[in-house]
Amino acid sequence: MKVGILGGGQLGRMLALAGYPLGLTFRFFDPNPLSPAGQIGELIAAPYDDEDSLRTFASGLDVATFEFESVPRAAADLVASMVPVRPPPAALSAAQDRLAERELLERLGIPVAPHVPVSSESELSAAAARLGYPLVLKARTLGYDGKGQARIEAASELRAAWAAIGQRPAIVERVVNFTRELSVIGVRAGDGSMVTYPVIENHHSEGILRFSFAPAEASSAVQQAAEAIVRKVADALDYEGVLAIELFDTASGLVANEIAPRVHNSGHWTMEGAETSQFENHLRAVLGMPLGATQAIGFSAMVNLIGSVPDVSRLLAVSGAHVHLYGKSASHRRKLGHVNVRAETAPAVRDSVAELRRVMAETNPDKS
Repeated sequence: MKVGILGGGQLGRMLALAGYPLGLTFRFFDPNPLSPAGQIGELIAAPYDDEDSLRTFASGLDVATFEFESVPRAAADLVASMVPVRPPPAALSAAQDRLAERELLERLGIPVAPHVPVSSESELSAAAARLGYPLVLKARTLGYDGKGQARIEAASELRAAWAAIGQRPAIVERVVNFTRELSVIGVRAGDGSMVTYPVIENHHSEGILRFSFAPAEASSAVQQAAEAIVRKVADALDYEGVLAIELFDTASGLVANEIAPRVHNSGHWTMEGAETSQFENHLRAVLGMPLGATQAIGFSAMVNLIGSVPDVSRLLAVSGAHVHLYGKSASHRRKLGHVNVRAETAPAVRDSVAELRRVMAETNPDKS
C-alpha cells in the first residue's frame, strides 16, 4: 500500500520509518526540496497551492495523511477529492486557528484558560483590563514552539507584545497557574474504537519542549480525565489517527492548552518505550488496520536535541539511550533529533536524562 504524507519534516520521516517494516511505501509533499523525509522516500517539492503537483502527489495513493497542522486546508481538501485523507481535513481547521480551537474545546465542556480574541492594540488593552495579569498573547495562526507568543506582566508591556506577534489577529489569555505540563495521546480508528497512551509529563523552556517523562506520575483519576478529553475531541472531529492534547495540571483539574492533530513530539518515547509506537499506530489507524497496544514498557523519557548535536558516541554511552537524528542542518532553536531512554525504574530514567542534559550543555548553545 502507498501512503502519501503532506509535509516532509521529521514527523513524516519517522512515520515512514515505522511503516517500511509493514511493507508500506511512501510519497511526501513539501515545498522544501531538502526536507528530511526526502532522504528516505519519494518527495514532490512544490508549493502547497500548486494544484498540478498536488494531483501528481495524490495519483496512485491508497491514503494520504499530514504530519503537521500548518498544511493549508485547501491543499488537504484538493487531495481529499482524489484519495481518502485521514485524519479528515476538518481537523486542520480546528488546530490552525487558536480561537477556533478554544471554541471547540469549550463546546465540548473541556476547561481552557480564560481568553479574549483581539485584533488591535486597543482591543488588547481592553481585554487585559478585563482578564488581569499576567497574560499570554498568542497569534491565532502559525504559532508553534513559542513562536507568535508574548508574555505580558503589566500594562506597560502591551505595546511591545502586540508588536512582537506581528500586529495580527490573536487571542490573549490569562496565565494558568499549573503544577506541571502534561500531554495525552490517543489513537482513533475509523470505527470509533480508540486506544490511549499513558499520560506524559513535559518540560518546556523558551516555548520549546526540552524533555518528557512517560508514564507521568499520575493518579488513575488524572489518566481517566485526560483520556476523556482526547476521546471527546476525537469523536467530535470524527477522527482517524493519532491525536495529541497538551494539558495543564492544576489544583482544580486538567486544563486543555493545545490540540495537535498528528503524531506529537511528546510521544517520541513510544518508539522504544511502548508496545506500539505512535507512528506505527497512526499508520494502522489511517489504513484501517488493527490498533496496537499502547502499554508502556518500564519507564521512558525523550530528550530533544536542539540547535546542535553532541558527539553521538557520548549520547549512546548514557544508560538506556537510543539516538534518533533527523538529517537536518544545525541552526538556532531547530530540533535536530531526540534521544529516548528506557529503564526499569523512574529514578533510573531521570538519572539518564540528567546525564544527557550534561552532555548536551557542553556543546549546545540553545541549552538543554
